[in-house]
Amino acid sequence: MPPTIDLDHIRHLYRTHRDDLAHVRDQMRHHHTTNPHLRPTTNDIETEITYLLLRAHTPQHTVQIGTGHGWTTTWILSALRDNGTGHLHSFDTHDHTPHHVPTHLTHHRWTFTHGDIRTTTAHLPPHTDHLLIDAAHNGHFARWYLRHLLPTLPAHTPVTIHNVFRHRATPPFTEGALVMTWLTTNTTNFFTASAARAPHTHHALRQLKQELDLATPLHPGHHNPAIYFRLPTHTRPALTV
Repeated sequence: MPPTIDLDHIRHLYRTHRDDLAHVRDQMRHHHTTNPHLRPTTNDIETEITYLLLRAHTPQHTVQIGTGHGWTTTWILSALRDNGTGHLHSFDTHDHTPHHVPTHLTHHRWTFTHGDIRTTTAHLPPHTDHLLIDAAHNGHFARWYLRHLLPTLPAHTPVTIHNVFRHRATPPFTEGALVMTWLTTNTTNFFTASAARAPHTHHALRQLKQELDLATPLHPGHHNPAIYFRLPTHTRPALTV
């Protein structure tokens, strides 16, 4: 049984991969300062947790839906490089990302599909080992992936969904509300470092980063509203989905 994604697990990963993480942070700081048009939208703790989970899981096929300007994409590719294995399959309706991801990370390691994932599912890998969703943050798109994507993936697949807890609660009919209902229906726990939803967890990780000399911000922002969970053995749609 794979480890539960919780605060203890994340703390352990921070300590285990501290030196590699510090090296990637230095690279990302340089990447940010030398690319004036790069606009990171994912906060430091979120991208660090993404990196750490990928290091621990060593997936062969990672799927990323929604890439923005490539900040998180670069973090993911850095994790695959440091693992020495794995391929990233990214999907976005805009094609900004290829202009911002360092080419030394992409060779034989990245496939970018320009288009809506709902009409380009033929480009998904035959097996998805790790899934990250940061695309259209609305109920319509959430209904699609809760009905048509998540149930097709193997049990225990790690999943990250961004922008769920910008506030303590999720407003009705939003992506976050639908995801929370789905998780409850499937009795699936989740982890978040959201300052709004889980302030004690957020504070604990900031303290740990200070202890490990990883606290200097790479860019402004500390909301960290993503959630992380593993898919249950069997899934069923929530009634409101």
